[in-house]
Amino acid sequence: CEKGGQWEHALNLFEAALDATVQPNVISFSAAISACEKASRWEQAMAAFRAIAELSLQPTLISYNAAISACEKGGQWEHALNLFEAALDATVQPNVISFSAAISACEKASRWEQAMAAFRAIAELSLQPTLISYNAAISACEKGGQW
Repeated sequence: CEKGGQWEHALNLFEAALDATVQPNVISFSAAISACEKASRWEQAMAAFRAIAELSLQPTLISYNAAISACEKGGQWEHALNLFEAALDATVQPNVISFSAAISACEKASRWEQAMAAFRAIAELSLQPTLISYNAAISACEKGGQW
């Protein structure tokens, strides 16, 4: 459902599983978060992400990345950065997708300083920036008048 753009069906199935007393796992939560992200439903994505902790489950890198991307697409750069920082503090190691989503969130909010800090951190962790990372950082600088 998530890959086919049927986010409402994905969430309905997820809610039906909860109602049927089926114990969801972090994979099912991550799929729900990803479906919300694809539909630009950041509030629902965040609700699903918070539910992971409420059930004493540990979010995975996929959970974090989907939630960060959902916030980025929803224009919620502060939430995206908070999630990114939480991933840094958690037992998961952010990857270039995490960084790119955080940089893009900052870029969309014209927060070039935060975007560049995240971009610099990619190299500090010995990761390789992608074209998406470079484009988001360049765009953030452009929006901030940092030629």
